[in-house]
Amino acid sequence: MDWHDYIQADPEILAGKPVVKGTRLAVEFLLGLLGAGWTSDQILSNYPTLTPAGLQAVFAFAAESLQDESVYSLHLRTA
Repeated sequence: MDWHDYIQADPEILAGKPVVKGTRLAVEFLLGLLGAGWTSDQILSNYPTLTPAGLQAVFAFAAESLQDESVYSLHLRTA
């Protein structure tokens, strides 16, 4: 999948955050929903402007973005 067909960053939309084209759904927001336990079906049901391909592009974008990073800053919890 070529995420470039589905993800855009426009300074006029959500201050330039990457979003799914044709929506105001930020990649960050959608990943947050998934991290909170939402299923793909729940997300697609609640955001009908989002397509399955658009949601898959979020993962492809995130995966490629992380490949380019060489340093990760993790905020670890201490007990």
